[in-house]
Amino acid sequence: MLTTTCHCGAVTIEIPEAPKAVTNCNCSLCRRVGGLWGYYAYGTVRIGGHPENTEGYVWGDKTLRTCRCKTCGCVTHWEPLDPNEHPRMAVNIRNFDPKDIGDVRIRRFDGADTWTYLDE
Repeated sequence: MLTTTCHCGAVTIEIPEAPKAVTNCNCSLCRRVGGLWGYYAYGTVRIGGHPENTEGYVWGDKTLRTCRCKTCGCVTHWEPLDPNEHPRMAVNIRNFDPKDIGDVRIRRFDGADTWTYLDE
C-alpha cells in the first residue's frame, strides 16, 4: 500500500500499488483541477476522512462524484455514484510524493472533444 494525504492531512488516501499509467484529461473539470488520475477497482482504495472531511461535486451525466477536502480544497479522488454500474474509481496521484510513485507514464486523454487517448 502507498499512503498520502491532502495538503492539511484531513483526508488520507491508500492505494494498493503505484499506477502503471496516469491520465491527464482536458475535459472542462479535469483541466481546471489539474488532476493526474490513477484508476483502481472500486473498493481497493481506502479514503480516510471521507465523507466527513470531503465535499463532492456531481455534474454532467451524473455517474461520478469528484471529491475534495473541505479544509484545504485539494481534489483527492472521484468515485462512481453507482459502484455496481461503474466499478472503478480514480485517485488524484498529484497528492502523492513523486518519489513514491516513480516514473509513471502520463497519458493525455481528450475528454473535451473526441473522448480518446491522444497518445495512441
